[in-house]
Amino acid sequence: MKLFSKYRIIRLLIFLISAGAIIYLLPRDSYEKLSYQEGEVWRYDDLIAPTDITIYHDSATVAQKMDSINKEFSNYYSYNEQIFRTLDSTLTKSNASYGLQAELRSIFRDFYTLNTNNRNVIKGVVSDSVYQLITAKKLPYIKVNLQNTNSHELISTSEFTSPLLIIKRINDTFPDSTSQSVITQLNLPTLIIPNFTQDKEQIQKLLEREYATVTCGIGLISKGEIIIKNGEIVTAQKARILKDYEITLERERQKAQPPVMLILIGQILYVVILLASLYMYLSLFNRSMFDRLKTLLFIMTFIIGFFVVAYFASEFIFNGLYLVPFVIIPILIKVFFDARVALFCFIIELLLCAQFATHAFDFIFIELCGGLAAMFSLKELSRRSQLLQSALFVAIAYCLAYISYTLLIEGSLSAISIKLIGFFIANALMSSFAYILLFFVEKIFGYISNVTLVELSDINNPLLRKLSEECPGTFQHSMAVSNLASDAARRIGANELLIRAGALYHDIGKIDNPAFFTENQRGANPHNALDQLQSAQIIIGHITDGLRRADKAKLPAVIKDFITEHHGAGKAKYFYLTYCKEHPDDEVDPTPFTYPGPNPRSKETSILMMADTVEAASRSLPEHTQEAITELVNKLIDGQIADGLHNDSPISFKDIRVIKEAFIERLATMYHSRISYPDEKRPQND
Repeated sequence: MKLFSKYRIIRLLIFLISAGAIIYLLPRDSYEKLSYQEGEVWRYDDLIAPTDITIYHDSATVAQKMDSINKEFSNYYSYNEQIFRTLDSTLTKSNASYGLQAELRSIFRDFYTLNTNNRNVIKGVVSDSVYQLITAKKLPYIKVNLQNTNSHELISTSEFTSPLLIIKRINDTFPDSTSQSVITQLNLPTLIIPNFTQDKEQIQKLLEREYATVTCGIGLISKGEIIIKNGEIVTAQKARILKDYEITLERERQKAQPPVMLILIGQILYVVILLASLYMYLSLFNRSMFDRLKTLLFIMTFIIGFFVVAYFASEFIFNGLYLVPFVIIPILIKVFFDARVALFCFIIELLLCAQFATHAFDFIFIELCGGLAAMFSLKELSRRSQLLQSALFVAIAYCLAYISYTLLIEGSLSAISIKLIGFFIANALMSSFAYILLFFVEKIFGYISNVTLVELSDINNPLLRKLSEECPGTFQHSMAVSNLASDAARRIGANELLIRAGALYHDIGKIDNPAFFTENQRGANPHNALDQLQSAQIIIGHITDGLRRADKAKLPAVIKDFITEHHGAGKAKYFYLTYCKEHPDDEVDPTPFTYPGPNPRSKETSILMMADTVEAASRSLPEHTQEAITELVNKLIDGQIADGLHNDSPISFKDIRVIKEAFIERLATMYHSRISYPDEKRPQND
C-alpha cells in the first residue's frame, strides 16, 4: 500500500511539474498577435483602424538617423580666449627675465590667439586625445562659435596642436638650466590647456532638438480607415504601419489593464485538461505504461522538451513553429511502444503548441498530416534508411497539406509562400535525426529499439564471433534456440526481434569454461574429475560470467535479462539428482544446485527458457519421430510450469499451447527423415 501511494505521489509530481513548466511559457496576451512578413500576402480580413494611429519611423530608421545626428554634432567645439590672458598675466608676475618672458609670450600667442584675417589657417590647442584624431585624419574640421552668436563656423584643424607638444617646444627652445628652473617655477603644464573644447552644452541642446524630429510621428491613420486589405502584399510601408498598429494596441491594452488572472486561470484549465486526458488514456487503455514511472517520465519529458523548443522557435523566428520537427514524437514513441499511444501523445503536443501559432487550425492540420505520414511510412523501424524514406513522405505530406489549405482559404497559388515550403522540407529532413535521439533514449531510459536489436543480431558482432570461435557447439545451440524461439514469439505476438537477439547472447558466459558444457566436448569429460557440487557451481557460474561479459560489452538491460532468466531459479538437475543418489541418507540442501534467477518476467524470456531446454534435450532423442518430439516438448514445458518457473511471467495457457505447437512443428522439420537413394550401378561391358 505504501509503495502504491509512493508511485501515485511521483506520478502526481510529474504531472504538476510538467503542467507548471508549460503554463509558465504560455503567452499572456489577451489579443491575437498578427503574423505577417514583408513581401508576403496579408492572410487576414481587411484590417480597419480601431482608433487614430500615429505612424512613426521604424526602429532601424530611427537608429540610423540618430547615429547620423550623433556623428554630425560630435564636432561642435567652443573657443576660450581667456587662456592666453591667464598665461600672459602669469608671465608678467614671474621673476623671469624680460627676454624669456618675451619669447614665451611669443610662443603662447602663436597658438592661443586667432588669425581673424585667414580663417583657413587658424591655430589652436586641443586635448591630446583629440589631437590623435586629427593626426589620424579622423577630424579634419570642427564647428566653432567664434563670435558668441548662435552660428558655428567650420574651421580646419590642420594647424592645431596639443599641450604636450607646446611644452616640448618650450623645453627644446630653452635647454639651459637657468631657464628650465624658471619654467619649472611657472608650473606651465597646469596652465597650458586646450582653448578649443567640445561644447557639450550646445551639443546636448542640438541633439535633443534633432532627436525630437526623429521620434515624433510622420503621419496619421484616422479611425475607421482601412490599413491593409485581404490578399494585399505587405510592402515595407505597410509593414511599418502594421507595427505602429500593434504598438497602439499594446498601449491601449496597458491602459485597459486586462484581467491577466482570468487569462492565467484559463491557461491552467487548458493545460490540466490536456495532460489529464493523456493520463486517463494511459491509465485506461495502456495500464502497463502508466504504472511504469520510467515510461511516464519519458513521455512527459518529450512533451515538455518539444514544447520548450516550440516556444523559442516561435519567439525568435517568423513562422518558426514549422521548423520544429514534431513528427519525431510519434516516431520515437511508436518505436518503443505502440502507434495508438504515439498518435495520442502527438495530438496532445500539437494542441499545447498551438497556443504559439498565429493560425492554430492551420498549424494543427499541417502538423497532423506530417505526423500521420511519419507513422504510416514507418510500420517497423529496423534500418536507418527507413528514416530517410519517412522524411521524404513527411515532406510531401507537409507540402500537400499546406498547398491544399492555402488554396481552400485563399483560392490563389500566389498566396503560397516558397519560404514556408522550404521550412517544411527542412523540418522533414530534421525528422531523420530521430536516429540520434533514439540512441540517447536507449542510453538514458534503458529502452531498446528494433534498429539496435537488428545490429545486435549480427553474428559478426565481436562477442558472438568470440562465442562461435571458442564455443562452436554453444554457438550452434544458440542459433537453433534463436530460430525456435523467434518462430514461437511470432505466433503469439511477442517481440520476435528481441527474443532472437536475446537467444544469441543467453549463453555467452560459457566462453569462460567451454569444455565443461556437453555441446562443446570433443573427448574426455572434465566433470569426471570433479564432484557433483563443484560441477554444479561451474555450470551455474555461466550466468554470472555471462553478466560480466554483457556489462563489458555494454549490452542493454533487456538482453541481460535473457542471461539471468533463461534458467530462472531452477536447478542444475543432473548434478542435483546424482548428488542425491550418492547421499541417500542425507538431507540435501538444493541451494548450491540452484540458479540465481530470477524467474522469467516477460513472455520473451519465458519462451527462451522453454526453447533452450527443449532444443538441448531434443538432441538426445534416440528417434525424432512426431510422437517422440511431442512427448518431449509437453514433458519439459509442463515440468517447468509445475515447478512454478513461469509464475512471474505474463504468459497465458493459450500462449503456452501455441508455443508447444510451434516447437513440435519446428523440431519435426529440423529432424525430418531423409529419403534413402539406391546405389547407382554401372552396367558392365560385355
